[in-house]
Amino acid sequence: MTDTDSTMPDDITRLSFEEALAELETIVRTLEEGKGKLDEAIDAYQRGSNLKRHCEAKLSEARIRIDRIVQRPDGSLASEPAELD
Repeated sequence: MTDTDSTMPDDITRLSFEEALAELETIVRTLEEGKGKLDEAIDAYQRGSNLKRHCEAKLSEARIRIDRIVQRPDGSLASEPAELD
C-alpha cells in the first residue's frame, strides 16, 4: 500500500479493496441506523475513516498502474497514463 501513514491499523492495510469497501458499507449502515452506544459509534466512525483512506489509496494505486497504448505521429506505439477523470 502506498499510504505511509503509520496510524493505519495493520488489519486494515492487509484488506483488499473489496473487503475494505464491504466493511465500510456495513459500518455506514450501522451508523445510519443509530443503534448502539456512543463510544461504539465513535470507534466505528474512526475505523470507517481509516477504511475510506485505505480504499482511496488502493484506487490511486490501481490508477497509476493503468496505462493506455497510443500511436505517436511517427507511427510508433507508446504507453501513457490513462486519463480517468
